[in-house]
Amino acid sequence: MIPPPFDYHRPSNLAEATALLARLGEEARPLAGGHSLLPMMKLRLASPAHLVDLGEVAELRGIGIGADRVRIGAMVTQRAIVGHAELARVLPILRETALLIADPQVRARGTIGGNLANGDPGNDMPAVMLALDATYVLVGTAGERRVPARGFYEAAYVTGLRPGEILAAVDIPRPPTGHGWAYEKLKRKVGDYATAAAAVVLEVVEGRVARCGIGLTNLADTPLLAEAAAQAVIGTALEPEALEKAAAEAEAIMQPASDGRGPAHYRRKVGGVMVRRALDKAFARAGGRGRTREAPR
Repeated sequence: MIPPPFDYHRPSNLAEATALLARLGEEARPLAGGHSLLPMMKLRLASPAHLVDLGEVAELRGIGIGADRVRIGAMVTQRAIVGHAELARVLPILRETALLIADPQVRARGTIGGNLANGDPGNDMPAVMLALDATYVLVGTAGERRVPARGFYEAAYVTGLRPGEILAAVDIPRPPTGHGWAYEKLKRKVGDYATAAAAVVLEVVEGRVARCGIGLTNLADTPLLAEAAAQAVIGTALEPEALEKAAAEAEAIMQPASDGRGPAHYRRKVGGVMVRRALDKAFARAGGRGRTREAPR
């Protein structure tokens, strides 16, 4: 279908972009990669009168890797994440997840900011940011706000962005060298949204899990932080009993819908399977028992 008519704006810097969004109000939408917004416009599920294209805003690009934190601009593409060797070394879960998003053509245009900001529960990166305890940098005409990812998602397509604000960057605590990570995703076919997926980031000290974060994708109307599931493995050597308890705690907070990917009870059950697999793989990568530790590819 052809989208309804709209006015197109292409600001050259962040101040101009936020000023446009503030002036145009609810009739305007920012445009990043366009893979979510444009299909919705074609289906007449969204009808903004103005599109503010962020493609020329240099402040929204770039990857900065510091001693303690990593900052990624919102307009960095998934392809750029896949191809950034130093980022893959420091935060390998980002590359692993990006490679599971859609296909190479989509990754060439799709941005990390777009994936994080529109509140689609099927998007992959939000659960990873929950597991990493990331912070979102939001910018509007009133200045900059920093909002934890763990408090950003309110309902399907409803987030902590205020009118006129742009998600400008994501700020991620740098995990220690030797940490474990995994993103396990079940999907019907290449390029599909997850039937269920789980992100795990953990640290192992003397053979036991010392810290753990678990995020869940497409198992409720928002990405989920599985705090009780993570707590279930703290202090353990990830024995089978701990894995089963973590999976059960994760399943307890899932509220998947029955849809073309399967009935709700099936999606909840395979969600637990994804949690077990991700925990096992992350633990092995951190030097624990289980699978052979893998280097970033």
